[in-house]
Amino acid sequence: MKHIASRDNAHFKSLRKLCQSGRERRKTGLVLLDGMHLIESYAQHFGAPQEIVVSESGATRPEIARYLASGKAAGVTTMLCDALFDDLAVVETPSGIMAVAAQPRCAHGIDQEIDAVLLDGIQDPGNLGSILRSAAAAGFRQILLSADCAQAWSPKTLRAAMGAHFLLDLHERCDLPSFLGGYRGQAVLTALDAATDLYSLDLKSPVAWVLGNEGQGVSEAVAQSTTLRVRIPMPGATESLNVAAAAAVCLFETVRQRR
Repeated sequence: MKHIASRDNAHFKSLRKLCQSGRERRKTGLVLLDGMHLIESYAQHFGAPQEIVVSESGATRPEIARYLASGKAAGVTTMLCDALFDDLAVVETPSGIMAVAAQPRCAHGIDQEIDAVLLDGIQDPGNLGSILRSAAAAGFRQILLSADCAQAWSPKTLRAAMGAHFLLDLHERCDLPSFLGGYRGQAVLTALDAATDLYSLDLKSPVAWVLGNEGQGVSEAVAQSTTLRVRIPMPGATESLNVAAAAAVCLFETVRQRR
């Protein structure tokens, strides 16, 4: 096991770059998984990650210690002093363990005849991760993200999605209007001022749910490419729903109708 205690260490610098830079993740084809749940979820689908990174205090925690002793961490193991590990952590209370792993490839290409979730300019990694988690739970596999979305494979998005990434086909930097122009199902955009009620829709055939930026909504080009605008009924006094909550409502209404 390698032990690193200096910020000048070349390997630590490469880990920090992988944590902070989407360009670095795209260049290397690697992602950083934070926490035992993500590591175990990845291993379940793709095998052991390339490298395990633990903090000095993390290595003493029973769950992590058992994992390290089990032999499941088949690749390289690196120990960081707590201060260095905290520099990489994406939450205030660090998990004590991370993994460097190959980014999974999409199992399927883009398909304009099946269900999809289109994300246009979602900025918050927490919102993005929550939407991905709901999509996976609802059985929506195909996810298309516009070029200005938060990065799907950033540590914060991965942590928020809790392993949903490994059940999805994530297509980043997509031309959403082009996809919608050839889509053979029903493309539905949620909007506060829409006349059509969500619960009046027939969602038994393929649908592409279109969700936009937290503040600005979808772009004009995407809005013009959708076939239908709907509103989520809100009898309470709240003005609007968080985009991740809106996504969950729409996705699970689809599930309800198809049962």
